[in-house]
Amino acid sequence: MYAVRNWLIGGLFMLALIASPAGSRAKTTPDTLELDALVNLYDKVHFNHAKHIMLVKDCAECHHHTAGTLTQNPNCVKCHKNSGATASVACRSCHFIQPFSAAALRQKDKTAYHNDIMGLKGAYHQSCTKCHAKMGGPAGCQDCHTRSKQGDAFYSAGAYAPKQGRVEEKHRSH
Repeated sequence: MYAVRNWLIGGLFMLALIASPAGSRAKTTPDTLELDALVNLYDKVHFNHAKHIMLVKDCAECHHHTAGTLTQNPNCVKCHKNSGATASVACRSCHFIQPFSAAALRQKDKTAYHNDIMGLKGAYHQSCTKCHAKMGGPAGCQDCHTRSKQGDAFYSAGAYAPKQGRVEEKHRSH
């Protein structure tokens, strides 16, 4: 009797979940994100999270885990299979913006097992470019990243690019 009642309650709950609008199921999932780890060289990337959710449908395709679940990354599961539910899916939770900074190296030194975690830029690019290549998404650097004036200056590009005539004149005089 109790088993039948619990089954009916579970079934009704599942029907209500399926019938509810998708937006109400994931109120904490943002529709857009601003990726700003490289703002010293590039403008913020306005990441259309909702579009990617519709295209991919499985959060684990991009994230190693989802909030409230255990990690699914095989490298992490080796040690963290009993660590409990994940509080954050933000890439910055595990991947450092500057992986070779003194603060990041001190954090990695606390355990020898986290020395192989790539930086945030590497994690984004490994995940994004792999999928973009497979699905025909934008693949050029400036397809997603608009370089700022500071970035142009750093890379000697745009208005800061060397002028061809000046370079040729210098070489002729030698």
